[in-house]
Amino acid sequence: MTDVRADVGVFGGSGFYNFLDNIKEVSIDTPYGKPSDCLFVGKIGDSTVAFLPRHGRKHGIPPHKINYRANLWAMKELGVARIISPCAVGSLQKNIKPGDFVVSDQFIDRTSGRTDTFYDGPLTTHVSDADPYCPELRELAIKATEENKITCHKTGTIVVIQGPRFSTKAESKWFTSMGWSTINMTQYPEAHLARELEMCVVNIALATDYDSGLVGDVQPVSHSEVMQVFQQNLDKLRKVLFSLVTSIPKDRKKCKCNEILKHARFV
Repeated sequence: MTDVRADVGVFGGSGFYNFLDNIKEVSIDTPYGKPSDCLFVGKIGDSTVAFLPRHGRKHGIPPHKINYRANLWAMKELGVARIISPCAVGSLQKNIKPGDFVVSDQFIDRTSGRTDTFYDGPLTTHVSDADPYCPELRELAIKATEENKITCHKTGTIVVIQGPRFSTKAESKWFTSMGWSTINMTQYPEAHLARELEMCVVNIALATDYDSGLVGDVQPVSHSEVMQVFQQNLDKLRKVLFSLVTSIPKDRKKCKCNEILKHARFV
């Protein structure tokens, strides 16, 4: 247990916590093991924000090895009610260009073997993911991109693959043909586990490249190229996050995210 409290939680890449003021480093143990790293807690405006590098501060944890349950539980221990989950993505559609933002409204789970629930019994719990992202946070995130004059796609389906490998061209062409928007390796089960803990969650996806099967002459994606585009757009993401955090109201009145378990259990 800790007496440190936070209003908003942010997952992201290493070093991203530098946008916080008066940072306090907090170590938390959970029933599910250690989170990816310590949580960095500081202020943005009047809000207290907890930041956790999902891959660890040295980016040493691959996506399929992240302890997603421990990461979300640690946020809950701090009292976090809202989760902002930005990530780098590959674009599956030509109209989503590298550097564009997408505020996802749906995900497709193509992972395998990941522990993806807090509820293994005896209380049977079926959490609906029909609309997996908080409508209020999505609305505020879109507004934050508009305020910062950033090209943003207001809806999008993010397909989550197991990793750590990138897709084959055949797989990528299939994803594109299905009409899905972007591809990533970490949104599942991160977003779902947030819902299981009745936290609001929003995904802001930053397109870093076109995925390999989108068009015939697209070069195979490399991690270094992805990180280069991501770093070039990091300042834009910081501005959006600052605007978003400062716009979030203290009370949750426009969504039902804090009532999810009422409709998920047979009691």
